[in-house]
Amino acid sequence: MSSLLIRNISRLWQTDADNSRQIVKGADMATVPSLENAWLLIEGDRIHSFGLEADPDAPTNAAQVIDATGKMVLPAWCDSHTHIVYAGSRESEFVDRIKGLSYEEIARRGGGILNSALKLRETSEEELLEHAWRRMGEIQDFGTGAVEIKSGYGLDLESELKILRVARKLASISDLTVKTTFLGAHAVPPEFKGNADGYVELLCKTMVPKVVDEGLADYIDVFCDRGFFTPEHTDRILEAGARHGLKAKIHANELDYSGGIQAGVRNNAISVDHLEYTGTKEIACLLDSETMPTLLPSTAFFLNLPYAPARNMIDAGLPVALATDYNPGSTPSGRMAFVLSLACIKMNMTPEEALNAATINGAKAMEVHYDHGRIALGAMANVIITKAIPSLAYIPYSFGSDLVESVIIKGSLR
Repeated sequence: MSSLLIRNISRLWQTDADNSRQIVKGADMATVPSLENAWLLIEGDRIHSFGLEADPDAPTNAAQVIDATGKMVLPAWCDSHTHIVYAGSRESEFVDRIKGLSYEEIARRGGGILNSALKLRETSEEELLEHAWRRMGEIQDFGTGAVEIKSGYGLDLESELKILRVARKLASISDLTVKTTFLGAHAVPPEFKGNADGYVELLCKTMVPKVVDEGLADYIDVFCDRGFFTPEHTDRILEAGARHGLKAKIHANELDYSGGIQAGVRNNAISVDHLEYTGTKEIACLLDSETMPTLLPSTAFFLNLPYAPARNMIDAGLPVALATDYNPGSTPSGRMAFVLSLACIKMNMTPEEALNAATINGAKAMEVHYDHGRIALGAMANVIITKAIPSLAYIPYSFGSDLVESVIIKGSLR
């Protein structure tokens, strides 16, 4: 079995000596356990041990040794919300927004999700895989070790299956940990214009069973928001998913107080994502649940939306996760470090809170928390080695710099 030893680590972050720290809530989010002047030993694809360089039994040799003097080591990012299987780009809509059109106005004109769906329907599975594979390499280089990939840019049976097949193929050929989500309810397709109920019926009776029959998804998701799907639609779709063994996730409250958060909690959603419009009622609802609030600040940044009230959520005692929402229309970026910067700058999260949200809680939001998002014995050896930096705060502070020197995925240096 191959071994890799990282020595002289300036600070080793997110250490979990007793393997018990699998979600972080409220005031606890301000704390990240760490070791100064540390070492980390990896055997195969797992973390074998870690400790202080000053320990008399600290290892000094392995098949591969990395000297991390002046550098920090932290768990690889866990990005629990992306749509990286898509066709083409939408920079023309970017220009439309500069000229004053809103996201919803662009959607009503046939842009937005519907634009991407039309492009995807015309794109082969092979071409989709080629482009998505490049994006997977990109996010790995940025430090991501686990990722959720959602469909939603097909909006008909064959196109949605095509996206999910590509996502499953990515899972099989990549060393990243991949979860897949069926998001057929991303928008009402053009052929069902004015007949959302008819599309919901198709989703529930035809699309969900077929996705499950082919074993293509871990979760089912709905865009429950103004102008998209109602809470009643959402209940029907998530109940259909549950009958077929798919756990729920929700796109909610990005554009308005939509009732989506309540629908997610009502359906035992693993996470509710976006949450730009979240008030006291929504926070109270989440506090009574096991649902992870997942915030996507780069979407708010790109679309000029209000930012989710992370400070209110954390101060109320909630956990929060952070994710990129990497997609062609509202966040054409998978750089998690920039998401941490936005969380600190725009949502008043501390660097420690942002790190917890992007590692432990991100892992929890896609149910890989048992061996991702922490430096723990037996955990997956997915870690980031930074360049020489003075502090954790320097990562979100230096938002335009690439501070990742090396990424180790499943014990292998990339």
